[in-house]
Amino acid sequence: MGNLSLVTIVIIAANVIISYKGFNDYGFFERYKFNVGAIRRGEQVRMFSSGFLHVDMMHLFVNMFTLYFFADIVVENLGNLNFIIVYLLSLILGNLLSLYFHKDEYHYTAVGASGAVTGILYSAILLYPSMELYMFFIPIPIPAYVFGIGYLLYSIYGMKKRIGNIGHDAHFGGAIGGFIVTLMLMPSLFQTDLLMIGLLAVPIIILFIMHKTGKL
Repeated sequence: MGNLSLVTIVIIAANVIISYKGFNDYGFFERYKFNVGAIRRGEQVRMFSSGFLHVDMMHLFVNMFTLYFFADIVVENLGNLNFIIVYLLSLILGNLLSLYFHKDEYHYTAVGASGAVTGILYSAILLYPSMELYMFFIPIPIPAYVFGIGYLLYSIYGMKKRIGNIGHDAHFGGAIGGFIVTLMLMPSLFQTDLLMIGLLAVPIIILFIMHKTGKL
């Protein structure tokens, strides 16, 4: 973890440049942020452009720092082009899930690369589930698959309770994107890591069941 391929540098640079433009140009920020009303009026470009805007430097730093640590796993296993595919489709699926859950909230807005970054994170976990992650508040290493499952379960809780000013649905949609696209690009995982695929699919199944039963 932590190596920087050229494609990762380009994506980080795009996020920094576009976000910086948004920090200093309110009209630009408003024109390209995720907004349900505007998207439903036909401004679909926001489904893509909002993923390169951020609220402030800390928001940008956290997303790019996370991408920095996990991008190389995806690049090394899937290649540069497929990394871009995972990143962009996770971004779009994250925003699609947000649009679905907030479709009647015309003033709902959001920005950030979180959906795309979460897709890369979940892809990396699927590709390398045995890696160990350290959290600031937990002094012992956590298996990556445990972290991934726990993170999505927390996202479901955050969606249900609307915790904080966080797009939990975009995070979850991005993770679904990373999960599905990675399996499509590397179907051999069904032969080598079927149990892990099943475990990582558990939160997705729970979300589907909760939505179908009206609990979310």
